[in-house]
Amino acid sequence: METETEHHSLFVDPDFPADDSSIFSDYTTPLSKLLGDVTWLRPQDICKQPQLFPNDPVEAHPKQGILGDCWLLCACSMLLKNQHLLNKVFPPEQPLWDDSAYHGEFRFQFWRNGHWIEVRVDDRLPCINDTLCFSRCQSPRAFWVALLEKAYAKLHGSYERLWAGQVCEAMVDLSGTIVVRWSLKGAESPQQPNDTQTQHTANGTSLSQLSLELKERCAISCCVHSASTGVPELGQFHAMSVMEWTNVTTTTGEQVELIRIRNPWGRKSWAGVWRESGSGWGSLEASCAQALLGRTAVGEFWMDLTEFQQEFDEVTVGYPVSDAGHLQSIYTGSFLIHSHQIGGRWVKGHSAGGCRNNSTFSSNPKFWLKVCERGEVLLSLLQYGRPERPAEVGTRQHPHLQAIALHVWKVEKKHFNLVRTLNKPPIVSHTHAYDREVVVDTHLNPGFYLLVPSTFLQGAEGRFLLRIHSSCSTSLSVMKSTPPPLQHGSEGEWETISSHGSWSVGSTAGGSRNFATHGHNPRIPLTVTYDPGGNNIRVILRQNRPENALHAIGFHIYKVPDSGSGFLLTPGSTCPVVSCVPHAHSQEVSVFCHLQRGEYVVIPSTYQPELSAHFTLTLLRRIHRKAMQSQELLGHAVQEVSCISVMR
Repeated sequence: METETEHHSLFVDPDFPADDSSIFSDYTTPLSKLLGDVTWLRPQDICKQPQLFPNDPVEAHPKQGILGDCWLLCACSMLLKNQHLLNKVFPPEQPLWDDSAYHGEFRFQFWRNGHWIEVRVDDRLPCINDTLCFSRCQSPRAFWVALLEKAYAKLHGSYERLWAGQVCEAMVDLSGTIVVRWSLKGAESPQQPNDTQTQHTANGTSLSQLSLELKERCAISCCVHSASTGVPELGQFHAMSVMEWTNVTTTTGEQVELIRIRNPWGRKSWAGVWRESGSGWGSLEASCAQALLGRTAVGEFWMDLTEFQQEFDEVTVGYPVSDAGHLQSIYTGSFLIHSHQIGGRWVKGHSAGGCRNNSTFSSNPKFWLKVCERGEVLLSLLQYGRPERPAEVGTRQHPHLQAIALHVWKVEKKHFNLVRTLNKPPIVSHTHAYDREVVVDTHLNPGFYLLVPSTFLQGAEGRFLLRIHSSCSTSLSVMKSTPPPLQHGSEGEWETISSHGSWSVGSTAGGSRNFATHGHNPRIPLTVTYDPGGNNIRVILRQNRPENALHAIGFHIYKVPDSGSGFLLTPGSTCPVVSCVPHAHSQEVSVFCHLQRGEYVVIPSTYQPELSAHFTLTLLRRIHRKAMQSQELLGHAVQEVSCISVMR
């Protein structure tokens, strides 16, 4: 029920109405107790002279209400450290309550799946007894937090769907940055370092390696997964914001790293030696202690690094974002000024090959990464999730997400054998995890790299976004491959070999079999070693010319005699065993066929002789492969038990 003064000309959002449908989704959280008690008021009906932001910046910080969305409020605190991001999420110069242009509508932007999307809401806010019942600012007259929370609830479908979530997801949605989670309890990192590449691991030791400057620029949150001894009132699963890091020297000369933390509940819930009246302050010069204590606002407290690592289970760290939109490395401080992103999807029966335990792993989407010079490369795989209730703080499994991973191999692009490459251990990887986004930060040498994103389960469908940020020049593209059609007899493992060649006037532009010069065309050898019955070979010929200048092309496959005397092509008498001669002006022609074991030669040609063009000939051979004997478990490195055996 809406109880407000007369605002007949003000905007009323029809898509997120001021009723229970915008608060509740399934009535499974403690919010269900509010049923029938909520009224909706505009800010000017809640207080006199409402503001978007208070005059005192300290009072702009969020304070949690009865909605369990501490994870979102930690991300809101991040915005107060970066005016550029705050203006991106909450575009400035919107008419406010004392403006004649005010009409009760506010616009927000959230980063979702690679793009900024706009969410519009009216300013009717849920209240109990004329007071905001959900999140608010420390100042009762400031409303930016309550309005942002409403827009984010609309994005997810209701306020109730914001009950419990992951700080990392909210940080990404409010900035478009990349976020990592580090365990403070010595758990194994999901990223595995490699002897030939420098890869940063995600664990608690990385926290102490960050410089104070980077710690100040980063958005950092900390959370507890279970009842805390030093913070007994926290119970389980609560997130807080890290506001400041500083090094101090005690009167005995000892160096201590202190951390100022903000509890979104707005209470100083800390009983350690650095509490307001704790014994730790006695070890500092009085002026130093007084200065640090003077910087604590409502809901803030200090603790040292040792206490921090004991009391909290995990930290969430967001890469800083510059005003130009560049990410800054949290490891080196370098600005990653080059960036690319490409979307993709896992489709059952086509490109959802599962993890490396499955023989279908090679069917997963594949991407080329070209690194032009050695540099730092940040790789991120983000899966699209339905905007419903996220995973709870402190949990790894998301109710609507797959366990995903990203593997990277170094390859020679022009001499690329897919199966042999994938049978080797990747040089860099992030193992499968139930996260919306998995991240690898590494240094790579110049060259070509094959990137394979995958789900843990074979056949699991979903969409994803692959993001690359780097300090060096890079390019990212989809690996173009045409898998055999899924027909009877086409199942199994396939090997792909691509050859690049050209028809050159006066030498290798021999034309079709109608011409005596046909034998001058390029020849590509083909060896067939596996004949299980049914189609076992696919050949694709693609000419690399503009669409408005295509030649008529085709190819023939000839059997090489078993005598070993070599292959002599006699025009008019040597017959091909397979022909693909549409000789249409097509970019690509192909054939899917059955060949017996033996040696063959593929001769691609244009229909008319003396026509020049570059081409790519791709051979897909069905091969016999033993079951992969790796043991890939969720969150653990792949154990390469034995070599993969491939029969040729």
